[in-house]
Amino acid sequence: MSSSNQSPFSANIDRDPSRLRSAKWFAPDDVRSFGHRSRMKQMGWGDADFRDKPIVAILNTWSDLNTCHSHFRERAQDVRRGILQAGGCPVEVPVMSLGEMLMKPTTMLYRNLLAMETEEVLRCHPIDSVVLMGGCDKTVPGLLMGAISADLPAIFLPAGPMLKGRWKNETLGSGSDVWKYWAERSAGNLCDGAWGEIENCIARSAGTCMTMGTASTMACVAEALGMTLPGAACTPAVMAEHGRLGSATGRRAVELAWEQLKPSHIISPESIDNAITAQFTIAGSTNAIVHIIALAGRAGLPLTLDRFDELSRRVPVLGDIRPSGRYLMEDMYDAGGLGALLNQIQDLLNIDCPTVSGHTLGEQIAGQQVLNPEVIRPRTHPVSASGGTCILRGNLAPDGCVIKTLAAAPRLLQHRGPALVFDSYAELKQMIDDSDLPVTADSIIVLRSAGPLGAPGFPEWGMLPIPKKLLQAGVRDMVRISDARMSGTSYGTCVLHVSPESHLGGPLALVRTGDEIELDTAQRRIHWHVSDDEIARRRAVWKPPAVKWQRGYQALFAQHVTQAHQGCDFDFLSGSSPDCEPDIF
Repeated sequence: MSSSNQSPFSANIDRDPSRLRSAKWFAPDDVRSFGHRSRMKQMGWGDADFRDKPIVAILNTWSDLNTCHSHFRERAQDVRRGILQAGGCPVEVPVMSLGEMLMKPTTMLYRNLLAMETEEVLRCHPIDSVVLMGGCDKTVPGLLMGAISADLPAIFLPAGPMLKGRWKNETLGSGSDVWKYWAERSAGNLCDGAWGEIENCIARSAGTCMTMGTASTMACVAEALGMTLPGAACTPAVMAEHGRLGSATGRRAVELAWEQLKPSHIISPESIDNAITAQFTIAGSTNAIVHIIALAGRAGLPLTLDRFDELSRRVPVLGDIRPSGRYLMEDMYDAGGLGALLNQIQDLLNIDCPTVSGHTLGEQIAGQQVLNPEVIRPRTHPVSASGGTCILRGNLAPDGCVIKTLAAAPRLLQHRGPALVFDSYAELKQMIDDSDLPVTADSIIVLRSAGPLGAPGFPEWGMLPIPKKLLQAGVRDMVRISDARMSGTSYGTCVLHVSPESHLGGPLALVRTGDEIELDTAQRRIHWHVSDDEIARRRAVWKPPAVKWQRGYQALFAQHVTQAHQGCDFDFLSGSSPDCEPDIF
């Protein structure tokens, strides 16, 4: 869909080059601008290459250590081609790559660093608009957070999901089937040879997880938010269509520079609601809750967990995608993509919201057809009548916690049992398969020291392993509670993001093995059955953990990161940014 004068930003565009931000660097007849122009020419560029044209940055998160982005060198060339076709000047700028699988302790520790780098790279260079190239989980919110703060015209290009995996006659979904087959191997039902075969074929191509993990969830969030071209979220990474999407994104980025259509024109309370609604109708990753709160915070828009719960109660789950459903992202693309799904719930969306395409969301999804009603369900036959995620509160989580009910065993959504507490993930790994572990299927496994400060960095430890002796007895789910996150590809009755976290002295820090905990998702309640007097006695003897970080970025993170229910952004980056143009002219 191309830009048209239907957009208020597209009508009667003034293409006077003096209006471009980059003109401050290149247009004046002075010695400083002489230096700017001469150094551009040092790279072999002539006046016709960069003067009087929009300078369009390509922020590329390619890395040999980011497996999901292994096609980004090629895709950046597609974007460059589109920028040149539209009369812009492309400049590729590498920024930090957050590869989910290989970075430790967690990419979440570095999301805010990527956001800061994005903001500052855009602010300090002669850039008129930007294409944000990301996909692997934290690159999406990191790039968008920085672009919202810098508030230059920006458009996002998702990496796209990888192709479906295949093992014998089984279709494999990354992440989700790892946990599934690991449980079977731990139970003694899968041999080492089969496990090795699965390892060889579960990640079949470049691209992000093809389940509805955090990467695909955040790509859908970005499209519903209005920050991508239509259809961008579901297009597989290695299809020719993805290359064409790259060049179309580059062309549109040039027009955004002339139109001066900025994130502040796109991001609003209504578009944030659209993003949340999209997250719920696809049964998306619980991580999206933290990221959407952070995105809203960068735009200066207050957003609480309560708003997520309000929308969850009325949004049906129509995307039948693993881990909550049966299919994969390639199937969703073939079935019509996110636009076809959103077209079925127009009454639940703010369809007048503008998007970077130059059209409103309603115009963008109009006429999009569902091609496979098994993958994208009709409203008369939903996967679930309401969003498969809910917010719980109680004396164990005064500031809230999250559970993906659609990925949990229904019998456990109302449950009371004794706690089995682990003080750290290392302790859990060491002890969880001990044959003498005092655990039954009714036990509630509790992990602390796994939040933003305690872990450190808020890692995806929340799908706590089920003890081997229970796996061997046929148990495949049990209640697990932590102040951690979990991968969007994970599943199970896992209570996550308990806030405030244990490291700060949240109630989770005071739980002891044997304490009774009650979960009631219908009532949105989590209750720790310990008297107030006993809680006070335990708090009186509790000692805060030692500060782990003393230098560098990690020290900055420890001093300024907010809690899960606040988006885990840095406190000094909340709210809309003032005009911070470089004072060099």
